[in-house]
Amino acid sequence: MSLSCYKCEVDLNLDLNQDIPRSEECHSCYASLRCCMMCSFYDKQSYNECREPTADRIVDKEKANFCDHFKLGNPEKNAEMTSSAQSAAAALFKK
Repeated sequence: MSLSCYKCEVDLNLDLNQDIPRSEECHSCYASLRCCMMCSFYDKQSYNECREPTADRIVDKEKANFCDHFKLGNPEKNAEMTSSAQSAAAALFKK
């Protein structure tokens, strides 16, 4: 699975299990990579826009932060997988 920048969508040469330093930036648009927008827990529909219930609230989702729960991922792709799974479940239990 390839990761892309949340801002400019350029392909990033990063591993999902890689630890990202707080100062890491996109080589194309210089957006912060250790931010909520690049975290696999980021979810617009969740409380505080985070699926990790014990995470502190972070107001600016595009700024680098010190969240202990940060896990590199593509939240948009996670959301697509979740919505397709919900659609499949709804079709399965349809009357």
